[in-house]
Amino acid sequence: MEEKIKAFMDEVKTRNGHEPEFIQAVQEVAETVIPYIAKHKIYNGKNILLRMVEPERLLSFRVAWVDDNGEIHVNRGYRIQMNSAIGPYKGGLRFHPSVNASILKFLAFEQVFKNSLTTLPMGGGKGGSDFDPKGKSDDEVMRFCHAFMLELSRHIGPNTDVPAGDIGVGAREIGFLFGMYKKIKNEFTGVLTGKGRSWGGSLIRPEATGYGTVYFAQSMLKTKDIDFSSKNVVISGSGNVAQYAAEKVLQLGGKVLTLSDSQGFIYDKEGINADKLAYVMDLKNNQRGRISEYIKKYPSTQYFKGEKPWNIACDIALPCATQNELNGNDAKILIKNGCLCVAEGANMPSTPEAIHEFHLAKILFAPGKASNAGGVATSGLEMSQNSLRISWTREEVDERLKAIMEDIHNSCIEFGKEEDGFCNYVKGANIAGFVKVADAMLAQGVI
Repeated sequence: MEEKIKAFMDEVKTRNGHEPEFIQAVQEVAETVIPYIAKHKIYNGKNILLRMVEPERLLSFRVAWVDDNGEIHVNRGYRIQMNSAIGPYKGGLRFHPSVNASILKFLAFEQVFKNSLTTLPMGGGKGGSDFDPKGKSDDEVMRFCHAFMLELSRHIGPNTDVPAGDIGVGAREIGFLFGMYKKIKNEFTGVLTGKGRSWGGSLIRPEATGYGTVYFAQSMLKTKDIDFSSKNVVISGSGNVAQYAAEKVLQLGGKVLTLSDSQGFIYDKEGINADKLAYVMDLKNNQRGRISEYIKKYPSTQYFKGEKPWNIACDIALPCATQNELNGNDAKILIKNGCLCVAEGANMPSTPEAIHEFHLAKILFAPGKASNAGGVATSGLEMSQNSLRISWTREEVDERLKAIMEDIHNSCIEFGKEEDGFCNYVKGANIAGFVKVADAMLAQGVI
């Protein structure tokens, strides 16, 4: 079996050797899915996984825009349309200087499995640009978004590809993108998700990824007859996902100790309560400030510049910042300090070495493709509401989100339960996601 996996990965590396993040994502899936394929004749000899790792379409385009001083800038725009076997491409747009083809391909590949796990009819895709919205005026962001959509509009549509937001793409950016799409196409359709509530958006959408991560962790904890009540929780990040993960943890009785950004993290040993979290939300969403400013408001807090929060003792860890932020040494420290559950709110935030340590210690570990699927699940619910021209209440959307996360957890248990009773959620998520897409690909023939 090791030889089969190696042969497969050698072929993938030959084609994509310059894309480390993509190789890492494929390796994780191959190690669990290839043994499953070998045991099921229906998939044998069909090269399903090899077809799944090759994007159906990879688009790269120039985005020229003008700043407030009249100077012309040029950025790169991308859209990876990975797999449409079970529905139109679905996945976010990321605006960040680190964006490149490798990162977007890994995100699009993960998105295929994540969307499959939701059971909603959505394929996988991802896109974005190396444009950095930080420090730009609203007018500059608008001009960039309009220029970006001028090209992207040729390749998307409500039944073809439905992008959403991601890092650097929030309500402001989605509004500008949608406005230009509507102008170009002369139609009002659900082509983007994460829209404003008054023009086709869904309640709970901003909260969905963070809420969903906590709901998934809650389902894992239930298997050990425990819950969030009085548990110490360490969270990385301070954007949308981290904010609403913290909010849901507080609602479930947990104590949030940390939040972070790219420059460092805060440790509030008294706990980040609802009032403090409201301050963080205003700081990050409206003032667009740094998390270090928290200590000016709450001076008893500690700030650790240039560090990550994984050395803080906790019961539960929720990495909600970015890929590969938690390494093998971090995992050992978490385990040593008594951490019993890790649920990924970001995409692939744990390195392979960290995941190995979590599995070795037999602690509860949820990969992002399962635990952070709440965002895209609610995007799917927004698509449904747009198609039906209706709007569900906050309670209705939240109940649907919670039910979807419980279903994903049950699928992971079904395919990830091992002989000793331990559930390998990575294995479970990969196989459960693979099966639905693979069956659809088989049914549709070689295309």
